[in-house]
Amino acid sequence: MKLRWFLSRQYRLTSDLLDEAQKRRDAQADSLPAQDLQLLDASLRDAKAALDSGADDALLARRGEDLAKAAAQWLTPYPHPVTRDNVETLLVVIALAMSIRTFFFQPFRIPTGSMQPTLFGITVKDLRDEPGFVMPGLWRRACQLVARGVIYHQAIARDDGQFDHAGAVRSFLGILNKQTFWVRYRNGDLVPVTIWGGPEESQFDSVEHRVGLVDQFNSRNRFQKGEPIIRFAETTGDHLLVDRFTYNFRRPGRGEIVVFKTGGIPQIGLDQFYIKRLIGLPGDHISIGDDRHARVNGRRLDASTPHFSRVYGFDPGAPPADSHYSGHVLDWHSRLKTSADTLELNENQYAVFGDNSVNSSDSRYWGGFPREAIIGRAWFVYWPLSSRSGFAVAR
Repeated sequence: MKLRWFLSRQYRLTSDLLDEAQKRRDAQADSLPAQDLQLLDASLRDAKAALDSGADDALLARRGEDLAKAAAQWLTPYPHPVTRDNVETLLVVIALAMSIRTFFFQPFRIPTGSMQPTLFGITVKDLRDEPGFVMPGLWRRACQLVARGVIYHQAIARDDGQFDHAGAVRSFLGILNKQTFWVRYRNGDLVPVTIWGGPEESQFDSVEHRVGLVDQFNSRNRFQKGEPIIRFAETTGDHLLVDRFTYNFRRPGRGEIVVFKTGGIPQIGLDQFYIKRLIGLPGDHISIGDDRHARVNGRRLDASTPHFSRVYGFDPGAPPADSHYSGHVLDWHSRLKTSADTLELNENQYAVFGDNSVNSSDSRYWGGFPREAIIGRAWFVYWPLSSRSGFAVAR
């Protein structure tokens, strides 16, 4: 684009007129008599030559006027041309966005905690026992939501009472969820309390479970007047871009974090997207030792193995813990119950483990899956802003 486009209004007007007339000429050329088409083309050439030669505004205005007269004489005008142009632009933008999503980068949100602490799903922090905590003001809460994906929730008891029961999590327009639960005050009133939040994946994220209202081991279902019935901060799962391009030119590599479809895995039964770390490649035999290190074809993976420095950087004397790097653990409910058990993959299968080994449904339980199920590799965390933002996830 020439600098003069920004400096001269007449240049912009003539340029826009030329573009519009050229589009209408190309669309209607088959229906125009040859002589009329030649005269129209001459006007188009004159206008273009004036623009290309750097003619002054007076000459541009004359060429634009001649072209407008020629277009009015020989071309059929489009109804609502401004609206038409805007719709065309919108369709081009949509097509471009869909192409990028399909062939290059697809946005993905981490819904669960199976990859923590590498990638976080939705997390909840109960704030009822935080000493000196004061609910942030509206402006600060808005900033926290935009930058860090944090939503604060609070409900204060108007009298002594206790939690009674909860309703289901319900979607609102596909972008928000709400849940209503009821509290019973000492006078017998049953009062609803509604909580709004971001879109969530399952009933396991319901309010009463997240903040211990029905936790039989740590019951928090009674409260006194003026105390918070609930007070917690909900942080959205990490949002990232999935690279759908690279695997068109090479095979997935061990240790890479991949997104895949679960529709072909009978044990899961739902057609959705999972994200895990790739452990097994086609033809591999996988086992887990008592030291919490995976073994592939008898070779032990450790912190020096590419992509596994964090997974196997745990303290061997510390017990496995939720949302901490703990290596990979054996489970009596999985296929890998003991160090003697082996998961064997055929020539088109891959196997994945979650980094949060104590809280991950992965190939230890449902085995391998075909190459065709893999969508791409985790590439860039773009929101919320945290220590995980950027390309660090790809290491």
